[in-house]
Amino acid sequence: MPHKFSDARRDKFPKAKYRVTNCSEYNESLRRRGDVTIWVSDDVVQSLASPRRKTRGGQARYSDLAIEICFTLRVVFRLPLRQTQGFVRSLAKLMGMALVVPDFSTLSRCGKGLRITPHWRAASKPITLIVDSTGLKVHGGDGWHAEKHPTRKARKTWRKLHIGLDPETGDIVASKLTTEHMGDETALPDLIAGIDADVSRILADGAYEGQGVVDCLEDRFGSGIEIIIPPPKTAVRGENAQRNHHIAAIAEHGRMNWQAETGYNQRSQVEAQISRWKQVIGERLQARDFDRQIAEAQIASKALNRMTGLGRAKYERVF
Repeated sequence: MPHKFSDARRDKFPKAKYRVTNCSEYNESLRRRGDVTIWVSDDVVQSLASPRRKTRGGQARYSDLAIEICFTLRVVFRLPLRQTQGFVRSLAKLMGMALVVPDFSTLSRCGKGLRITPHWRAASKPITLIVDSTGLKVHGGDGWHAEKHPTRKARKTWRKLHIGLDPETGDIVASKLTTEHMGDETALPDLIAGIDADVSRILADGAYEGQGVVDCLEDRFGSGIEIIIPPPKTAVRGENAQRNHHIAAIAEHGRMNWQAETGYNQRSQVEAQISRWKQVIGERLQARDFDRQIAEAQIASKALNRMTGLGRAKYERVF
């Protein structure tokens, strides 16, 4: 049997083609991502020392900002901890500043429970929130050693990254790293808890379909929020008016027409952001401890937002 049994009777949709209209500006933004001064500026260097402690206890030698800068350079340039220490030490030497750079063991220890301040451009009007999740590999071998030598294979595991995207600015306004056992609906309340912007519309795939998601979104953003989640094929009408309207529109005009009318096709932007994450940051987490992996994911989100702020590509459809 062929891969698609009804392929000869399927409707063929030509793939749309786009071109970039701001090539020079976008190329310059890509070059600036490799500029170290974007990530380590002169005004930031002055805040690397930890503020004086006024309570009982030992005095911290490095501030959270210093640890965050080191981890940001590690995530952006994909460096191990020891190479990160040497890289930051060489930057301090080139800048002519007598800075004591945290060693690799200090970075590893301070990465656990590190407080990361979110960085994304605030909107002047209510935003559209697109949520989705993906899997990230954890540190470990690829199985070659277990195949070469008669050892027991390690059980495969991964982490689940949940993100919320603002399509207007392209920034990640919320991110949460969980274990692979936590579902999308369960992780949603913690994901949207830190969003301090007004959300007028939310887009999500069928994994978020359920009354619990509706109650969570209305409690957080108000009853007037527009929820665009595709109902399953076997969905029946219930008490939710928005869901009943979606079911009726799909039954009358078809699912493709419903996607175009509601703007559900915008959800492809969060899938593109996930692909961008794995291309720029990588599809594997460097940290081994779960708490350190959480900090690494938060720093990666902040770094991607910094890259987006440098410039985005503008497209126009040509076919």
